[in-house]
Amino acid sequence: MISIRLKTIASLIDYNSSVIDIGTDHAYLPIYLYLHNITKNITATDVSSNVLKISLKNLQKFNLENKIKLIKSDGFKNIIQRYDIAVVAGMGTYNIIKILNKSDIPNTLILQSNNNHYLLRLHLNSLGYKIEKEIAIYEDNHYYIIIKYVKESEVLTTEELLFGKSNNLKYYLYLKNKYQILYERAKDQKFLDYISILNKIIEKIPE
Repeated sequence: MISIRLKTIASLIDYNSSVIDIGTDHAYLPIYLYLHNITKNITATDVSSNVLKISLKNLQKFNLENKIKLIKSDGFKNIIQRYDIAVVAGMGTYNIIKILNKSDIPNTLILQSNNNHYLLRLHLNSLGYKIEKEIAIYEDNHYYIIIKYVKESEVLTTEELLFGKSNNLKYYLYLKNKYQILYERAKDQKFLDYISILNKIIEKIPE
């Protein structure tokens, strides 16, 4: 069964768009996109041959081995075709930035980093991408931040760079509690500053 995280990513993909799933999760997302008629123009890539072998077996279960392309590639390195949307999910921010270090990346990006969301937002902003939608979801005792970017400039506030634009009250309360615990351990002023910013964000969210 597909995870909530991958279903959320799928919900952000425009219908009938051409999609490349970089670092595919055993092709679960491409299979879901195809079977739910979201798009049938899908390429799944991974740097690992073993992952691609498992991906092929999964495609074969649904007779999709001739419908969804599998390419061994480190990011965009072996990719010639242009795509409407690139999905890069389930890895760290530094890896995502490395993958996006290319001149002709798609105009729409759906990114899910496992860490350092501040740096990710800062970098994408510097590349001229706008946050069209940001979603914070809770699954398996963990919050995942999924961001849909489109090629358009925007000015982000310090609040938005640090904590995003999800407007998820439970997520912000979770962060506030996390920084309170960190402050009590380290007595570092920055954690109190984060809590102060989060309080301002929380005040703006309608009940």
